[in-house]
Amino acid sequence: MSEQKLLPVPGGLAGERADAGLAKLMGLSRSAAAELLADGLVLQNSKVIGKSDRLIDGAVLEVSMPEPKNSLEIVPSLVEGFKIIYQDDDIIVIDKPAGVASHPSVGWDGPTVPGCLLALGVQIATSGAQERQGIVQRLDVGTSGLMTLAKSEIAYSRLKQAFRDRAVHKVYHAVIQGLADPLAGTFDAPIGRHPKAEFKFAVMNDGKHSVTHYETIEAFRSASLVEIVLETGRTHQIRVHFSAFRHPLVGDTMYGADPTLAARVGLDRQWLHAVRLSFEHPTKGTQFEFTSEYPSELVNALEVLRG
Repeated sequence: MSEQKLLPVPGGLAGERADAGLAKLMGLSRSAAAELLADGLVLQNSKVIGKSDRLIDGAVLEVSMPEPKNSLEIVPSLVEGFKIIYQDDDIIVIDKPAGVASHPSVGWDGPTVPGCLLALGVQIATSGAQERQGIVQRLDVGTSGLMTLAKSEIAYSRLKQAFRDRAVHKVYHAVIQGLADPLAGTFDAPIGRHPKAEFKFAVMNDGKHSVTHYETIEAFRSASLVEIVLETGRTHQIRVHFSAFRHPLVGDTMYGADPTLAARVGLDRQWLHAVRLSFEHPTKGTQFEFTSEYPSELVNALEVLRG
């Protein structure tokens, strides 16, 4: 029997094509969302909709999810912009483009980090479920930048502990709507699952302790570039904190960003990039630091904002 999901349409996705909006709401690839729509499995206010129909503000989507497959296959895929920054016997550090999922999951049929590595001849075998082997941290599909994976069992165990102990220094750059006041500060607000939207998160009194530090780098007329240091690593943490404090990330229509501004700067993803990553190597004991340049779509968006 298929599983039913009820998803309210947030204002930021009103007017979007159903396939694009559903993909953002559920964390699916656009082709997987289009397949659900083509199979008549999505209703908007109790009426079946197609992939090119538009989402209505405040409407309720009813999605009938087909039975999941027993195993999540790692499919090799070559993706432009996916780069291996460093690797040795224990770790591998990659530069992940947007549109690549950290690992395979039900409903995602797009490229994944393990699949990209497999296409480049790198196969990771550590404990845990096959599709998550070596994964010690995750980046959202729509977030680009640095990500590290473990290649050996000892590195897997020690890196997971280092992330738990907050011994890994993670720095992100984001473009937020408006200008933060104050220009530098800290969000200390617990995050939990959104009470009404299954694939979203929100600041909740009973959520998990979540701390985000930020500092403004550059201000534009309608937005600003900020540097962010994560003290904790909750799902969607940066996106949720800035949205809750009325400065959603430019392009992040799922969390309330202005779709008109997103279109003006040419983004269908959030402006968020993991720029620096530093940690103690799990077996060598030496301190490693890596940096990543902005991808072209984020550079272009900055140029529009500066212009």
